[in-house]
Amino acid sequence: MELSSLQKQVDQWIQDHGVRYFNELTNMAQLTEEVGEVARIIARRYGEQSEKPSDKEKDLGEELADVLFVVLCLANQTGVDLQRSFDKKMAIKTQRDHNRHHQNDKLK
Repeated sequence: MELSSLQKQVDQWIQDHGVRYFNELTNMAQLTEEVGEVARIIARRYGEQSEKPSDKEKDLGEELADVLFVVLCLANQTGVDLQRSFDKKMAIKTQRDHNRHHQNDKLK
């Protein structure tokens, strides 16, 4: 699925189920909160922190989807075409990093 389709799907959800988009600052705070939830799972499941019983029930995919949802909201309300931006970023990264990572001894 294209990012533009996801943006439309989120916008339709807001129209059908929400009253309106939260303002940009509220969504930025929401994004920070959702990224924190992802970080908590990663730190405890894959890092050195111990995982509490309540953490084991957390679904990493669901939390990543929460991050994506808020990113899509922010893109919609600020007029960003994420598909175009993502495609542009991938082209830049491909050109810039084509050999860079293969030459990084730290990755070998």
